[in-house]
Amino acid sequence: MSSAPQQPTYIIPPPSGANWKTPVVIGVLVLLAAANIFLYVQMDRMKTDNRNEFAKLSADLNGTIEKLRIDSSAEVQRSRRNVEDLERRLAAQRRAAELAVGQAKIDAQQKVQQLQDKVAQEQAAQQAAITQVKQAADTNTQQISSVSTDLGNTKSQLEQTVANLKRATGELDNHTSLIATNAKELQALRELGERNYTEFNITKSKQASRVADVMVALKKADPKHNRFTIAITADDKTVEKKDRNINEPIQFYTSKAHQPYEIVVNSVSKDRISGYLSTPKVQTPRAGS
Repeated sequence: MSSAPQQPTYIIPPPSGANWKTPVVIGVLVLLAAANIFLYVQMDRMKTDNRNEFAKLSADLNGTIEKLRIDSSAEVQRSRRNVEDLERRLAAQRRAAELAVGQAKIDAQQKVQQLQDKVAQEQAAQQAAITQVKQAADTNTQQISSVSTDLGNTKSQLEQTVANLKRATGELDNHTSLIATNAKELQALRELGERNYTEFNITKSKQASRVADVMVALKKADPKHNRFTIAITADDKTVEKKDRNINEPIQFYTSKAHQPYEIVVNSVSKDRISGYLSTPKVQTPRAGS
């Protein structure tokens, strides 16, 4: 028996040029991936506060690469027979990608330089600020030292002045009083802060002169012997102090305080006296007043 004739076997060759086109696509993707890695390295050198900007740029580029890969793969699968068209598109895309990577590289380098310049400026400004603060601190330290020295000297002078003050026993409470004989000593008493001091300069007149909350009238002045006579009015009561000496405390009570008031006359001239009134800091009415 004769066998049926065998049908010839045909081998369909692959489309011309398909084998080398695929590596071209892969090569482009590898090139773009390498560019992305290079850009990532550049971005990684940036300062932490600029990473968000570089991360966005990297994400955009990754999106472009992924879109190219998907589009190219789909195009190869859909149109193997249109290799020439695919080649044109891939070539154009490669040129666009290379241009984009080059510009991204330039932009990255420019941003790096800008950041370096900015960091250098900020470091210089920071150093200048530190230097200024240090100078100000040194100046303040010197001023504080100077003030401390001045305060120490003032305190020593005050203590010395107070130590040199005349002391006299009061006629009412037998308490030893510090007597100022001039403006410097009176200022020392003020700085002690124990009592209030009101200076006066009174001429002889029919009308009494107000000194703080009391009235004082000069009745007689004897500059030759530094003696005088005055009338003091307090709480509607008038008391005359006759033939008193300068720098002698003249004490009297008022209804406003437990401690006595003191009048000290420092100088006597013709029909004129000058001195000060010393009153308690605490004005507490006396019992029975």
